[in-house]
Amino acid sequence: MAVLTASPVRTLIAGAAAQFALFVALALATGLGPSGWLTGIAYLVIGVAAITTGLRRYGVSAFGPADLVTLARAVLIGGVTALISDIPEPVAVTPMVVLAAVALSLDAVDGRVARHTGTVSPFGARFDMETDAFLILVLSAYLATVVGPWVLAIGAMRYLFIMAGRLLSWMRAELPHSMTRKTVAAAQGIILAVAASGLLPETGTVIILGLALAALVWSFGFDVVWLYRNRETAPAETPETTEDVPARSTGRRILAGVGTGFAAALVLFALIAPNRLGNFTPAAFARIPIEALILAAIVLVLPAVARRVAAVIVGAALGLLLVVKLTDIGFNEVLARPFDLVFDWSFLGPGVDYLADSIGQFGAILAVIGVCLLIVGVLVLMTVAMLRLSRLLVSRRPTVTRNVAVLGVVWLVCAVLGVQFVQGTAVASRAASDTVYDEAKRVHAGLLDPEQFAKEASVDKFRYTSGEDLLTGLRGKDVLLNFVESYGRVAVDDPLIAPGVNAKLDAGTAKLKAAGYQARTGFLTSSTFGGGSWLAHASMQSGLWINNQQRYDELTAGNRMSLTKAFKRAGWNTFGASPQINRDWPEGEYFGYDKMYTWNNLEYQGPTFAYSKMPDQYLLQHLQDAQRAKPNHKPVMGEIDLTSSHTPWAPLPSVVDWKAIGDGKVYEDQYKHGKHGKDVWPDVTKVKKAYGQSIEYVIDTLVSYVQNYGDENLVLIFLGDHQPAPIVSGDDATHDVPITIVAKDPKVLDRISQWGWDDGLKPSPDAPVWKMSKFRDRFLTAFGPGKASQALASPHPR
Repeated sequence: MAVLTASPVRTLIAGAAAQFALFVALALATGLGPSGWLTGIAYLVIGVAAITTGLRRYGVSAFGPADLVTLARAVLIGGVTALISDIPEPVAVTPMVVLAAVALSLDAVDGRVARHTGTVSPFGARFDMETDAFLILVLSAYLATVVGPWVLAIGAMRYLFIMAGRLLSWMRAELPHSMTRKTVAAAQGIILAVAASGLLPETGTVIILGLALAALVWSFGFDVVWLYRNRETAPAETPETTEDVPARSTGRRILAGVGTGFAAALVLFALIAPNRLGNFTPAAFARIPIEALILAAIVLVLPAVARRVAAVIVGAALGLLLVVKLTDIGFNEVLARPFDLVFDWSFLGPGVDYLADSIGQFGAILAVIGVCLLIVGVLVLMTVAMLRLSRLLVSRRPTVTRNVAVLGVVWLVCAVLGVQFVQGTAVASRAASDTVYDEAKRVHAGLLDPEQFAKEASVDKFRYTSGEDLLTGLRGKDVLLNFVESYGRVAVDDPLIAPGVNAKLDAGTAKLKAAGYQARTGFLTSSTFGGGSWLAHASMQSGLWINNQQRYDELTAGNRMSLTKAFKRAGWNTFGASPQINRDWPEGEYFGYDKMYTWNNLEYQGPTFAYSKMPDQYLLQHLQDAQRAKPNHKPVMGEIDLTSSHTPWAPLPSVVDWKAIGDGKVYEDQYKHGKHGKDVWPDVTKVKKAYGQSIEYVIDTLVSYVQNYGDENLVLIFLGDHQPAPIVSGDDATHDVPITIVAKDPKVLDRISQWGWDDGLKPSPDAPVWKMSKFRDRFLTAFGPGKASQALASPHPR
């Protein structure tokens, strides 16, 4: 009788296509998520590698009819595996049970086909056995999460038996044919499928599972006893052979081992290393990365040329992944968020400027060169590592295949059960895939963001409001909007920082009250964290949420009314002051300043205090002389960037007599005798104390300014631009920053009485919190007439 056979290559390709099609169908029908897809792909790739190795080992050149049925069952089991491992989504029980039931039904079919066609073979028997065992394992792993961990023993029994055979040669002997064994094994899958369906009551489920486990223990126990009794006569299974490896001297073997170990460590580091410095613990590396198993299986399957090409591509990709993770570490340490591949390239320039201000221009250039060399080195080393490992894996094909399959089983069980050595760190790692997935989501969101931003920017209820209807409640007032660098909620909440800062705020409240001033304080939620001050400034000024460079560029290229423009439209002289700017700043035209003060025209001759080019007190004195000291001057509105509290918070200036400030040389002794970065960093306690002292200095400076230069017409607003870096704020800090309005005229603060802000300079923990982008409209509404919130019929000329 002629028996139909199928080419292994074409059959495996068809099986892989069918498996992928099943995953797509499950995604459409049940919403199969990323975790299910990843596990399903791993099952597919590792399965193909295992089957390929089995074909080589048993010398099979074609699939028989029974093997094709078993392959169809394996495809169905792949669907079951994907559904069960789709964490954290609830398991789609009905399709899972249906797929399992069909796979179990086909188990009887392939047996009949094999007997009818006379194509029973060692490969087919082993293929059938391992397929059954894996389905039982998957179902028992699922039921272990529902009924209890003890159910996992049903699925693990076969694999424990194999592991024992690796240790004891007599347990690898061939067992005699036994219908009892086959009956017990077949019953396990049926019982597990029925239990998984949920059709039985809880007690009934526990009973049948207990009976199944008891029968399985008896069956395996019987086999172990038989093997032990016949250990002297039963022939052991033929050990698997390893492909020929050229003999090497001891020295070369040691060097080769070191090189291989380094290559493996580098690849594993790229796959499982966290992207936050605080997560670098031993437990973070005591994990099984599913991506490593997938890559190993792909290497085992591909032919030589394709394998080398794949190794180069994967090596480069892993190198890029590692570079992204290292960049994420830096961003998480400073900005408390990972690097954004769409928006964050704009931080490179300011980052280099910060380095130049901190360690000098030459040091900054060397740092940039070092980073470039590091990136190139990572890409080259990772590619070489993948090429080396791919050659090694192929040279140990049988052993590697077995180990990959075993680790895949362990990974699946750990994933379904959520095994963790340390809370929050799963043993079954998919860290690399999660990183790639998260990056892809951010890129996708970034690409869609311009459309969303355009929609938000199209709404502006003050766009056509005339100048005579704007800011009527502040006529004749000098309004100074001060952004205090890194003045975040941590300054008034942290046990190590808050006592000193709050004492200064309380003392400042008392001093201002004695001078006839009142203050109201609340919180705003900044659009940035740890850096990117310009994004916060733009959010405050525009009434839009500016949380990335793309939005900032779109905003500053347009003509939306800013807070400064509103004052300008209403008749104020406007200015901006940013001492850190030492180059052309075309974006500044958007804000509407009549005059811009930068490093180039602030005439400072004193020392530079780390990043801050001049003390805040000098800046305020210079602006006082330039803008407010003139008699009968026109009311002014200014945005002032106070930078003395910018990292690294050492050295710090202290308040001097206002009349002694002059050109700034008075600060030379303070700089010379003050603490510097090396005296503070990286000790967290010292850093926090230095940060607190910098905020205390700014508070003293602002209070002293009001005492010396305040009058009936001064309205002082000061707020933080963002929280300081996580080394101060912590990893889970909010984006909240305090905001305070100080005025002598009681009518000014009466306008904001409905805001619910706290009296004084110090906010209470439950003070109101707004998004920073909400401030512009609420401010313009509070200080305008009732009709100010309504758009006029015709546009205001600009």
